[in-house]
Amino acid sequence: MTRLIVAAGGGGDAVAAAMLNAALYGDEGQAVILTYAWDRLLIDPVPGPRGPDDFTGLEPLTPTVWKVPAVARPIAPTGSTLPRLAAELPHTFALIDPRHGAEGVTRQLEDLVTQLQPTSIDLLDVGGDVLARGDEPTLKSPLADSLTLAACGQVNAPIRLLVAGPGLDGELSHEDLHGMLGALVHTFTARDAEPTSAVLEWHPSEATGMLAAAARGVRGTCEVRDAGLPIPLTDESPTVHEVDLDEALSRNELARAIMSTTTLDQAEALSREVCGFSEIDYERNKALWLKEQQPATLDAQAVLDQLTQFEAEAQGRGITHTTFRHLTEILNLDGSQRDDLRRLLINSRPEQYAAPLWSLTGNNSGHTSRTL
Repeated sequence: MTRLIVAAGGGGDAVAAAMLNAALYGDEGQAVILTYAWDRLLIDPVPGPRGPDDFTGLEPLTPTVWKVPAVARPIAPTGSTLPRLAAELPHTFALIDPRHGAEGVTRQLEDLVTQLQPTSIDLLDVGGDVLARGDEPTLKSPLADSLTLAACGQVNAPIRLLVAGPGLDGELSHEDLHGMLGALVHTFTARDAEPTSAVLEWHPSEATGMLAAAARGVRGTCEVRDAGLPIPLTDESPTVHEVDLDEALSRNELARAIMSTTTLDQAEALSREVCGFSEIDYERNKALWLKEQQPATLDAQAVLDQLTQFEAEAQGRGITHTTFRHLTEILNLDGSQRDDLRRLLINSRPEQYAAPLWSLTGNNSGHTSRTL
């Protein structure tokens, strides 16, 4: 049996797709996970999503869809987590190519449906910003989700829209989403998170990292992103809800606006028009800023001293956890130093590791970390 899971926003949604497959279907075969290669600047210094021309070693899956195997490599200076995901997870990762707009993604989906004849198709979004109208002041990255939603809305096949971890991406709160969430499909547990636990020790996704931590029983408030957004970790955080796809399309103004786009530039222009911004513009500006910054040296004692100061200030704001991605940025370290920072902190203060998050207090009662 072949299942198709569309990772609505790419990145961590692809990891969450593997969690979902394990939770709902167990060992009943592997999934084809259709996802963007869009890892943001911590992994990929080039703004925007990657296309097939940015890789070597891709394999054709259909006339319009390329498989990303473990041997694939992004062409410098670009970066991608997909080859490593393919090496560590037992699924087929297929590349969403947004260069031809929503019409191009629709063709890719139609090709996959024809070729694979999947037993089920799920469109999965962690956090729920796929349900945004487009004018919310907290909205930061609507383009990828809107492209996949627009494409799924045009495919002549039954597609189930699922939202995992309502509110975990910090763009719409759980309260904002509450009236739109349909039936509870599943609540992730520690057992469900285990198949991706090793991946989330290196993958930079904050939303899916919080989803896995919540599945393991972590509760509190997690600070994320360069802006330091506080995200509540509650009993609702590890849930998965079904949402009516047509209602989501009716609500998402950007998805409706870009349905007939044939280029990414057209979709980006409509994002500026509908939402007032383009997240790729944000990446372009941040990439220029990062080029002008001199990353700090990872001096162990200096980092631990800075961390102690940050923890005290964050606890004063009611923060209980954070991500290693956020720590990398607030300590002014380069993205390539994230793994070194993680090892330093876990080796220095193992009691504060609330996998895959960092606890500011070290109080991880009810939570068992993996043995490193």
